[in-house]
Amino acid sequence: MELKLARTELSAKPKKITLEKIEEDVKKNGDVILYFDRENSHKDLMNMVDYFEEKGFSVYFREVKYGLDENDYIYEVHFLA
Repeated sequence: MELKLARTELSAKPKKITLEKIEEDVKKNGDVILYFDRENSHKDLMNMVDYFEEKGFSVYFREVKYGLDENDYIYEVHFLA
């Protein structure tokens, strides 16, 4: 599964990352915080959380609002080994 990371600029396209790459980073670094773009479906992000919890990782997931418009949000996910 590929997910889109949060954009660093509004006009930029979001970069993609796979679950395998995230898992590799978490195993290597222990704790990882990633921000995901609002273009990801909530269902896909919940599937990602389930995937990592089944593998024994702790995952903290939340939606972060950064503006007044209802479309001004990203997803913040903490992965803990």
